[in-house]
Amino acid sequence: MTSEITYAEVSFNNESKSSGINSSAASKARTAPHKSNRGFPKLPCASLLMLLLLMAISFFIAFVIFFQKYSQLLEKKTTKDLVHTTLECVKKNMTTEGIAWNCCPKNWKLFSSNCYFISTESASWQESEKKCAGMEAHLLVINTQEEQKFIFQNLEQKSAYFVGLSDPEGQRHWQWVDQTPYNESATFWHQGEPSDTKERCVLLNFRRDLRSWGLNDVPCEDRQRSVCEMMAIHL
Repeated sequence: MTSEITYAEVSFNNESKSSGINSSAASKARTAPHKSNRGFPKLPCASLLMLLLLMAISFFIAFVIFFQKYSQLLEKKTTKDLVHTTLECVKKNMTTEGIAWNCCPKNWKLFSSNCYFISTESASWQESEKKCAGMEAHLLVINTQEEQKFIFQNLEQKSAYFVGLSDPEGQRHWQWVDQTPYNESATFWHQGEPSDTKERCVLLNFRRDLRSWGLNDVPCEDRQRSVCEMMAIHL
């Protein structure tokens, strides 16, 4: 009996010891400092964030500049489109896709594939060309006899009209405004014209003594009517 008690006491004492050792180890484990393992160091992270911020700011500035330029281009395009808000169309012919139309702005005259605007206001040659350009056109350039005949039929004989022919250098080097090559044999100057190197611009007028229309060189500062020409709009 005594032996059993002793064994029990021994067993108990050993168990207590073991518990104490385990407790001590657990306590040390709890109090032991843990090494940090949180990923990248703070300095590289801050640099990365700063770089991303700068990239975001640069992108925003670029977007603002692009949007401003796009808005300006859109405004110009809208203004250009509003130059001719009403069209008058003539049926051209049938195509594989249906009916084709040649259209000109209101108050313009259609001939072949071109539109013509006959001005009733007087201005200098430069002012006349500028007005034509403002309507997406240029001063008249005559290329064929058919076109010439059509123009004559629509002008008033008592008036003169600037056309897109000039001699900018005063050297008798005539130039059409659309860069069409000048062909002297194909032009229809009045008899005795051109007559003066100081007269560098050209108009179209009717001479009653000759009973015909023709070209006449005049000073560019003269104020005359004009004829504008543009390509017809195809629909």
